[in-house]
Amino acid sequence: MLSFSKWLRQRPRGFRHGTHPEAHKDTTSGLPIEHMPMVAEYSLHLAQHAGAPSRPCVGPGERVRRGQTIAEPDGFRSVALHAPVAGTIRAIEPRLHPAGGLSPALILRTDFLADQSTMAATVPEPGDRDGTLAAIQRAGVVGLGGAAYPAHAKMRIPKDKRVDVVILNGAECEPYLTADHRVMLERAGAVVGGLTVIMELVGAERGTIGVEVNKPDAIDALSRACRGDPRMQVVPLSVKYPEGAKQMLIKAVTGQRVPLGGRSFDTHVTIHNVGTAAALYDACTAGLPMIDRVVTVTGPEIVRPANVRVSIGTPVSALLEHCGGLRPAARRLVMGGGMMGHSQVSLEVPTVKAFGGVLALPGTAQRTPEAPCIRCGKCLDACAMFLNPARLATLSRAGDVEGLKQANVQACFECGSCAFVCPSYLPLTELIRTGKVLARRTGS
Repeated sequence: MLSFSKWLRQRPRGFRHGTHPEAHKDTTSGLPIEHMPMVAEYSLHLAQHAGAPSRPCVGPGERVRRGQTIAEPDGFRSVALHAPVAGTIRAIEPRLHPAGGLSPALILRTDFLADQSTMAATVPEPGDRDGTLAAIQRAGVVGLGGAAYPAHAKMRIPKDKRVDVVILNGAECEPYLTADHRVMLERAGAVVGGLTVIMELVGAERGTIGVEVNKPDAIDALSRACRGDPRMQVVPLSVKYPEGAKQMLIKAVTGQRVPLGGRSFDTHVTIHNVGTAAALYDACTAGLPMIDRVVTVTGPEIVRPANVRVSIGTPVSALLEHCGGLRPAARRLVMGGGMMGHSQVSLEVPTVKAFGGVLALPGTAQRTPEAPCIRCGKCLDACAMFLNPARLATLSRAGDVEGLKQANVQACFECGSCAFVCPSYLPLTELIRTGKVLARRTGS
C-alpha cells in the first residue's frame, strides 16, 4: 500500500476528451453527514431501481415496523422495498416520480409514538454465495451512483465471463455533489468492507477504489482502511467530467477500453459505487435494509447547504425545510447532479434511491435561444465516447433512424458534456436522447 505522500507524487489517471464544468463542491465538501428527522408521511415508489418494480405485500390500514418489507422483488432484476419508519400504510396510489411521470407508491403515515428501532434480517453465513446474494436482494440494495441497478443482479456474473478486478467508483465527478465524498471520509471502513464482500462474491483477485484528486482527505481515509490487504489499492483520478462513467473509469484504472456496445465484464471488471459498497456491508454484516441514503442539498439558492442522511420517501419540501428553505431567487430545482440531474415540477416529489443530490438554482425556466451550429467541433472534443454529437442531433431532428444506427447513437450515455460546451446552445443531449428512443423502437 502506498503512503499518502507517495500517492500525492503519482500522476492521476484519466481519459481523453471530456470537459471541466465548475465543481461547486466547496460549500458542502467539509460538512459532516447529518440525519434528517422523521416526517409525518412518506411516499415510497415501487419503481426505485432498474428492472421490474417491487410488488406490494402490505395493504392500506396495515401497521408496519421500521425496516419491515412492504414490497417484495418481482423477478430477478427487482429488489425489496422497506418501511423507513414505523407507522400505517394509508394508501397505494399514483404519485409524481422525480424521474418524471406518475407511478404507484405506498403512502406511509408515521406513528411518532411507536418503537422506531430497525428490523434487521438474518445475516448470511460466510461463504454462502447464493444466500448472500439473496440477502442483498431482500435488503433492497441498488447502485447509488444514479442507475439504481440491483446490486445482487450485477454480481451474478455470466458463466462465460470472469471478473479479475472490482472497481469502486469514488470519482463523484458531477458538479455540486459531495455525498460520496462524505461517505468515503466518514465510513471508509464500511466502504472497504463492502469491497471485500463484492470481491468474494464475484471471485475477483484485486479491488481498486478510484477517487478524483480533489478529495485528498477521502483518499487518505480509504488508504488507511485498505492498509494490510495487498489485494486492494486506491487509484488517484484526474478531475474531469465524466470520470465516473463506466467506460471512462475502466480506461483510467486498467487502461482497457470497453467494446462498443459491450459491458464491463468484457474487460474482466465490475464497477460499484462507494455508497453501494457501504450499503452492502451493512446488509451483509448487520442485516440492515436500504431505507435511507446520503443526499447533498446545495446550490446558490438553498439557505443552509448540507449533506443529509435522509429516509427514502421523504418529501423534498421537508428536506428543503430541514436545510432552511429556498432563497427568493430560486427558480429551478434539480434532483441528481448538475449535469445529468432531473428538473422538478413540484416540491412534493419524494426522495428515491437513485438520486444523491437536490440542487436549488437561480435563473428562469426559459431556454436560451438556439443559434445555428457553427461547426466549431467543441462537442467532438467534449464527447468521451468519440461520437459526433452535432451530427447525431441533426439525424435525430430529421428522424433518420438508419443514420442514427450507423453513427452509433446508442453508445451515448447522455452525460451532457456536448450540450454544456455548445456555443450555439443547441439541446444536443435532448436530441440524442430522442434519437436513441427512435432507434430502439425500430429494433436497434
